[in-house]
Amino acid sequence: MSHAIVDQPTVEFGHVAHVAVHFDDLDAFGLLHNSRYAVLLERALTGYWADHGVSFQGGRHSAPDVFHAVREFTITYQAPITGTGPVAVHFWLDHFGTSSARYAYRFQSVDGGTVHATGERAIVRVDPATLRPAPWTDTARAVAATLLRPAPTNA
Repeated sequence: MSHAIVDQPTVEFGHVAHVAVHFDDLDAFGLLHNSRYAVLLERALTGYWADHGVSFQGGRHSAPDVFHAVREFTITYQAPITGTGPVAVHFWLDHFGTSSARYAYRFQSVDGGTVHATGERAIVRVDPATLRPAPWTDTARAVAATLLRPAPTNA
């Protein structure tokens, strides 16, 4: 199945990815089911990191940073996503620590006019052998730098 290429909007920080809402993502009322927001965010994040060389394909990882666990996921719904088609997911990092990271995100219409939901997702990089927190690699730090929201300046 092919999807039309949609121009990516320019944002001051982070990245905007367009993800497809499919018929089976909808609930009985024709709205995006609440559980699917986490899946669509995961697809947006995974695509971004894969485009930057950090992925898991064919049973192998390109960097150990793909082995991480979600520690927390919050979402506030503001306007339902109705029907199928593309939705824009704007995401960025508010924090990138030694072994943890905290994303913020916003689901919005492709034209940016409607905000559907906002939230945060915290993750911890985990050592696959011990399942204990492990430090991010330099590769992950370089990719994360492209997503970090600049600290507010006091004028």
